[in-house]
Parts: sequence; structure tokens; C-alpha cells
Amino acid sequence: MNAAAHRRLATDSWESLLRSQVAMMRELQKEPSFKALGSREYDILYNLSRCPSGWLRLNELNDHVLLTQPSISRMVDRLEARGWIQRKTAENDRRGVLIGLTEEGAALQKQVGRAHVQNILELMEAALTDDEMRTLQELTGKLSASVAGN
Repeated sequence: MNAAAHRRLATDSWESLLRSQVAMMRELQKEPSFKALGSREYDILYNLSRCPSGWLRLNELNDHVLLTQPSISRMVDRLEARGWIQRKTAENDRRGVLIGLTEEGAALQKQVGRAHVQNILELMEAALTDDEMRTLQELTGKLSASVAGN
């Protein structure tokens, strides 16, 4: 394959990956459970729910969500005002602030998460076999690892 064809294949592959992700997210955002809680807000609750200690620093949360730091700060303020997350001072660093779910936030995350997982399952099963899903996971893992290695 010549350089121009290789370059076109790379850009077409990227475009295909991006467009499929956008199409899936648009479909998933139609979920009734995302009426009261947006998908970006859910992403924050979900990532906090996965944290073993139950608490993350704002910059650690930034490593896991698809938002900019200023957007995360504003989102955290809104989620705290709604009673879904809470803040506390880090014990080993009085200047550090940790963020965690409230009981209400954890319950909401589980409720929305169940519906979200069911919708993901339906979309993925309609398009891919189990072997294709494993291949997709392997390929996207390779892309992530390559970027992380740079």
C-alpha cells in the first residue's frame, strides 16, 4: 500500500471510530433515565462509584472523564448542590479536596447505571457478535495503550 493510501486508511478508520461513538452516544442519551441526569453528570457519578476508597481528587477525576478541568469543576459544583456528591478535606494534605458520592448520589448512579447498561447491551448485541465485541475491545485497548505509551 502506498503512503497516500495508508494515510487515507488511517484517517478513514479514525473517522469511522469517531462517528460510531457519536452515533452510539446520541442513541444512549435518548434514555429516559438521562432526563433528570445528563450523561456527563452520570459519567462523574459512575467514575466516583468505581473508586475503591470512594473518594477522588478533582485532578484524578479529570483523568477519567471526557471533560475539561473547568467544566468538571462547574459540574462538581452543580452535582454537590443537587446533593449527589460531597467534598471533604484530604487528611494528609489540608489544601487538597476529595470528592465522593452521597448516599443519594450512589443510589442514583446505580439506578441510572442499570438502565444504561441494558441499553448498551441492546445496541451492542444488535450490531456485534461476542467475538466481534472482544475484537473491538482488543483494538480500542491497543489504541489506548499506544497513546498512553507516548
